[in-house]
Amino acid sequence: MMKLDKTNTMRYCRHILLPLVQEEGQETFLQSHVVVVGAGGLGCAVLPYLAASGVGTITLFDHDTVDITNLQRQILHDESSVGKNKAQSAHNSLTRLNSTIRINVFDTALSEAHSETIKMADVVVDCSDNLATRLLLNELCWRYNTPLISGSAIRMEGQIIHFPMRAHDPCYACMASLFGEQSLSCMEAGVLSPVVGTIGSIQATEALKSLLNIAPEQVTLMLYDAHQLQFKPFVIHKRANCPVCSHQPISRQHRETAQ
Repeated sequence: MMKLDKTNTMRYCRHILLPLVQEEGQETFLQSHVVVVGAGGLGCAVLPYLAASGVGTITLFDHDTVDITNLQRQILHDESSVGKNKAQSAHNSLTRLNSTIRINVFDTALSEAHSETIKMADVVVDCSDNLATRLLLNELCWRYNTPLISGSAIRMEGQIIHFPMRAHDPCYACMASLFGEQSLSCMEAGVLSPVVGTIGSIQATEALKSLLNIAPEQVTLMLYDAHQLQFKPFVIHKRANCPVCSHQPISRQHRETAQ
């Protein structure tokens, strides 16, 4: 388990200076485990900030390979990465950024078989690009009471939402019932490259806040319009008949006690 010592205090001193972080918060980062699903546009923005911040263990899922069209926005990959697995390519870049942290790589798609990984995570960041993966990830996070940070981006728009997965909170399935699946992908509709960086950076911020036990009072969907430079919040309410979160999950405290 990583600890704050003389060799890394200077590295993280700008965090330590923050009243909301200090030495205790940086120790928390060093001892935390964050799962990131997807090393595409969003993941390539989330991952460097988590690694640079000193998150002690990062587990990364992505079964896709780097394509030349990805390089416009997926900044962890370079020209030499084309044809390589995205998770492996991201691992190489992140190791150069911070060699002191542990990075676990799954070059496969997330499935129910990976439920134990979600259970052991302190927070999960959803950077996937399809509804099926998002819904599965949401179900696993609700089952194990693991906070979930979800994001998406297309054209010049994006959205971010932080699900603390408390008993009274809504989950991603509650929101999905309101909006349904996005009909177009970046391949079909395009995306301005810094938009994924904006959304991913906010996802990383929310993940670090979650590790510091700074959770939103209300679960709020934040919509970003890059064209108009506007953020619009929408409070998401829990669905009484949600097939996922209408049943109270086992609390994290109860699980740790049972173990």
